[in-house]
Amino acid sequence: MLNTTTRPKAVASWLGLWRTGKILKSSYAEQMDCIREVYRLLDETIQTPSHAPARYRVSMGVIPNSFYTLRKNIFSTLFHSSYHLLDLSQKRRMLYGKLNHLFRIWVTSADNLLDDEDKEVVPLTMPGQSPIMRQVVAIMAADRVLKKLLDEAAADGVINADQARQLADSSLQVLLPSAALEASEEGGISKRPAPADVLSTIHVLKTGILFHVPFLGPELIEPQIDQRRLAELKEALLKFGLGCQLLDDLRDLARDFIEGRHNYVLSILEQEQHPILQTWQQRPPSTEARLYQEVPQASLPTVRLAMQYLKESLTALKQLGLGIPLLSTDRMACSMLTILDLEDLRHAC
Repeated sequence: MLNTTTRPKAVASWLGLWRTGKILKSSYAEQMDCIREVYRLLDETIQTPSHAPARYRVSMGVIPNSFYTLRKNIFSTLFHSSYHLLDLSQKRRMLYGKLNHLFRIWVTSADNLLDDEDKEVVPLTMPGQSPIMRQVVAIMAADRVLKKLLDEAAADGVINADQARQLADSSLQVLLPSAALEASEEGGISKRPAPADVLSTIHVLKTGILFHVPFLGPELIEPQIDQRRLAELKEALLKFGLGCQLLDDLRDLARDFIEGRHNYVLSILEQEQHPILQTWQQRPPSTEARLYQEVPQASLPTVRLAMQYLKESLTALKQLGLGIPLLSTDRMACSMLTILDLEDLRHAC
């Protein structure tokens, strides 16, 4: 969530950079249509039997307007833009866009369960606070919607029945390595890997793989696709994901320290045997503490590395035809600091 001290006009200005170019605008509009259709199907699916007592009924809640803002959908818009850059048909783009939102529901709901958080992605009306059961229902309902979408796509000739089965199975299989990594962090890790290992393995599984998920459909059922162009797009989005994960590591430094989770900055401090780790161990910080401010020798190089990844990613996407105006890639990369609530690190951009 953005810091309340961040000026709304400044945020709007940075987000305005992401509305540049015909493809980004079109991708954003199409992805919003995909999201609306997913929520329509969820509403159709989450129906309590009529004989159930009123106090035990479950239904979809109101979808907040904020769910359709660009700030909430920058990653989804980038993913969708790749379908334009691969010259996929409009019907296939819309199918893949809907699948992407289902992936988002699965991953966010699973993260909520693992991290004891409540980042709402499927608004539900249920008895009590129900922080756990709402995630369970969201995951189960999204799975039913996946079947509906694939059945409809097969019936309409967008894909065939065999391709529908492949997509259904692969939608789980592609997430399993990331699930295994999350499982390894449950209860806290026993040893921090070297920073290079965090970048090359941990973060590729934690976040990088999620930035490859949008290519599941194209890789499975688009035999005519330009393989070289596909590889370049995947590499560009992988770098974007890694850059964002490094920024998340900075923002979540306190939480990752307390919960014993993988974190690039913490691995740097561990490798250097920095005494501040002992200080934090003796006087545990709050999960909301901005610990990166206390270790600039580790945090500033991390910001610069994140910016390097983001700028390389956006430059590659620009060269692939995304339509980013001249000189905007650096500003768009730096805008992620504002969007991810790290405005106080802009001096390192």
